[in-house]
Amino acid sequence: MTPSKPRPWRIEAAGLRLLVRVTPRSARNGIEGIVETAQGPALAVRVRAVADKGEANRAVEMAVAAWLTVAKSGVAVTTGSRSRLKTVTVSGEPAGLATRLEAQLADLK
Repeated sequence: MTPSKPRPWRIEAAGLRLLVRVTPRSARNGIEGIVETAQGPALAVRVRAVADKGEANRAVEMAVAAWLTVAKSGVAVTTGSRSRLKTVTVSGEPAGLATRLEAQLADLK
């Protein structure tokens, strides 16, 4: 059996937990793929918002929600609110979210 490739997300009972690396003040909002970080693989997220008063965190939540086509209210930055590396939780049916995330990543390549 081959070991599974490390992923930037974990399946949990209420949805997914994603590790994201944010680039604020970017030219555009969007998800760029997976990047390696000291904490392991992370989803690369670019947002136009500045990292001031939670603006970038809200932009990250909106970008992830739009990318996964889920409600904005179901996406939240749970840790790392003042860091480029953040943990984002996505509420919903875990297996369906994981499948959608893998399909979206495949479309980026």
